Amino acid sequence: MQKPTKLGILTCVLLSVLGLFLFSNNVTGAAKQTLTAVYSKAAPTGLDDPMWGKINALDVPFEGKEVFAGKKAAVNTKAVFTDNEIYFLFNWKDATLSVTKEAWKFDGQAWSRLKGDEDRISLLFEINRINNFATKGCAVTCHVPPGAPNAKEGKFGTATDAEKGDLWHWKAARSDPAGYADDGYLAKISDTKGGRKADAGKGGDKQNMTADKSKPMYMLAPGKKLAKNNILLAADAVEITDYSVFKAGDVVTSRMPVAAEGSFGDIKAVSRYADGAWSVMLSRKLDTGNDDDVAFNPQKKYSFAMALFDDSKDQDSYDSEVLTLEFKK
Repeated sequence: MQKPTKLGILTCVLLSVLGLFLFSNNVTGAAKQTLTAVYSKAAPTGLDDPMWGKINALDVPFEGKEVFAGKKAAVNTKAVFTDNEIYFLFNWKDATLSVTKEAWKFDGQAWSRLKGDEDRISLLFEINRINNFATKGCAVTCHVPPGAPNAKEGKFGTATDAEKGDLWHWKAARSDPAGYADDGYLAKISDTKGGRKADAGKGGDKQNMTADKSKPMYMLAPGKKLAKNNILLAADAVEITDYSVFKAGDVVTSRMPVAAEGSFGDIKAVSRYADGAWSVMLSRKLDTGNDDDVAFNPQKKYSFAMALFDDSKDQDSYDSEVLTLEFKK
């Protein structure tokens, strides 16, 4: 299995989406909207649980960046918590289901990569105070070398060991088919690397590619079925020994989701794409006991922000304003 350390470094543009907000577990007025997590003795059973219809939604506006500049989006957001867990339900319009993530396609003679990325939503909470986020945002955590042509050359992370953030990242192609969202954290930038890290454990995705990068290396194993949206999971793959079995038009997953384990697999995901919209439910223990996760205390309030990606790379996104998460029992 491929460990999740190969997530890559988010660009400073993405940083401005995810990290412009976090400064204290006790919010002091920076957030413009408040999401109220409502208490329930029983956990929601899924996207269609009747309890969701009884909870007031927060319509969170998003502003487009880079290729989406000037465009707007909105995510209908709800939250529920039990004695042990918290659940978020997100609904947003998206005209196209995007789960290609450069899948392989055979034309009868050779393999090539299909154009297309994936849809995503991400959240960032504070684990330990990140100094000056409320006033300086990206300037605090995005470090661009002198003379660099643009922010993409910068590093994403905190300035000190004491500062730490909790990053949740749902990916329609690389994590959701395996039933989870990537769980990572933001830490101090080193001399050579950015501060984005994967939580302890295993997960992420495995590249499906031969050594010469000319074709896929794995296919669906006999007796197995493709996962949601025809995605091939790493656990259900077998090495290809006879390429003659493929015919023109066949498509094979290029980024195979790996089953998440340990702290990396703390965030469970359930989703559905229908009628031009995504519905995504993310859930996690209030307190996982892991130092790479925020521990939610229903007696406190938390600042967070979200980013939305529509078949796009990290620099092309929609971002929300700072939000407050509060709990109501």
